[in-house]
Amino acid sequence: MNLVQSLPQFSILGLPVHLLADYPAWLGQQLAERSGQHVVTLNAEMAMQSEQNPTLAGIIRQATLVIPDGAGIVLYLKLYGRQVKKCAGIALAESLIRRAAQLPSASVFFYGGKPGVAEKAGDRWQSQLPTLQVAGVADGYATEETELLQRLQTLQPGVIFVGLGVPRQELWIAANRHHCPNSIWIGVGGSFDIWAGTKDRAPAIFADNHLEWAYRLYQEPWRWKRMMALPQFALKALGYRLTGRGAIP
Repeated sequence: MNLVQSLPQFSILGLPVHLLADYPAWLGQQLAERSGQHVVTLNAEMAMQSEQNPTLAGIIRQATLVIPDGAGIVLYLKLYGRQVKKCAGIALAESLIRRAAQLPSASVFFYGGKPGVAEKAGDRWQSQLPTLQVAGVADGYATEETELLQRLQTLQPGVIFVGLGVPRQELWIAANRHHCPNSIWIGVGGSFDIWAGTKDRAPAIFADNHLEWAYRLYQEPWRWKRMMALPQFALKALGYRLTGRGAIP
């Protein structure tokens, strides 16, 4: 039995979500053991995108860890009696960074974002955690992808953070993960902007009430069309529950 099959999971609109009591602890152990993983931070928007993108759906199904990143995913699980706490992707990524700082053999690599953002994020983390080894950075507009992949292949970082947005980051990880099979690869969306200080994280009152989406919409009103995926997901989740679809883990 492989690792994907061995973790407890539940189906959400045909996509797996792994059910763990402590995602950071499990992933931290994989980092210490240099056990290569592909982490997907599943939210309602990504779930709806996968319905229109079979390639993305296939990548999510093959990921070694899919976490419930979003209130919609957690509420869906509750409809089926699964009590799982939301694991925000940015929080999981931050726990990995702190874990890497404690391991002499675990460096990190930041790829994505606008020019200068990944570098600033790396510098900020290194100033907070002097023992953290930042193996390298590259912005999401880098055209020399061959050179980037050669760097990664040479460096073999412990963790590779990819901030290219959904679904580009998932597609890129799936296509290139073989270059660093013992690394943890995780798509982090716009986390670099928050770490670099170019954007603010949602205040606790929003996060505690599952309203991060509202704060994001306030910051980036142009995202309103993408936010329509949230009510669509809710309606589809109710439909699945009423008809019994998706009830088999």
